Amino acid sequence: MKKRMSAGRRLTLAARNLALAAAGLAIVGGLAAWIIIVTIRHAAAERSYQRIEDAPARPIAIVFGAGVWPGGQLSNVLADRVETAVALYRAGKVRKLLMTGDNRFAWYNEPGAMGEYAEQRGVPAADIVYDYAGRRTYDSCYRARHIFGVESAILVTQAYHLPRALYTCRQMGIDAVGIAADRQAYQYIRRFRLRELPALLVAWFETNFLHPLPVLGDPIPIAYD
Repeated sequence: MKKRMSAGRRLTLAARNLALAAAGLAIVGGLAAWIIIVTIRHAAAERSYQRIEDAPARPIAIVFGAGVWPGGQLSNVLADRVETAVALYRAGKVRKLLMTGDNRFAWYNEPGAMGEYAEQRGVPAADIVYDYAGRRTYDSCYRARHIFGVESAILVTQAYHLPRALYTCRQMGIDAVGIAADRQAYQYIRRFRLRELPALLVAWFETNFLHPLPVLGDPIPIAYD
């Protein structure tokens, strides 16, 4: 006669099976996430440039905001982005600079500080466009396409951020290439790179499934000759 399995043993086996299933799902999910990250990075590498002279000409440079210190001083990361955009403009690679960043508080204005910095380096005010609602990369890319009518652009940001920026803008329908704005060694670069891993996955989910709406408004198409 077969012995009946005790209730305690049944619970132990059920817990073990559940743990194995969870581990299997974690492995599969982790592998899928890694494939997404590697695929996005590989595609970005083919459309990214290190030197100004190698970048193809585009009508507009989209310059992504970053930290601004009290008083309007740009952080090192942001200053390098604007310096690179100015270099693109001087080289005739772009005709307009779209400064996109966070301005949700009256005392914090990334685009304004970026534009002032570019003007001080010789870019005419008429060739600087401001997006004050680019609170994050997704918002900046969405608004560039749907508010400012950008169809083709050079994205200006650091190399660690270029894959996410390129992927998001291209998912929005922008024919984008990128230029790396790494002009110095950054103190927290390891932290930035680590943060990009989950950020890439969020970008993939948002552009393919979630489609959140950023702050919108009336269209402001960028005019250029």
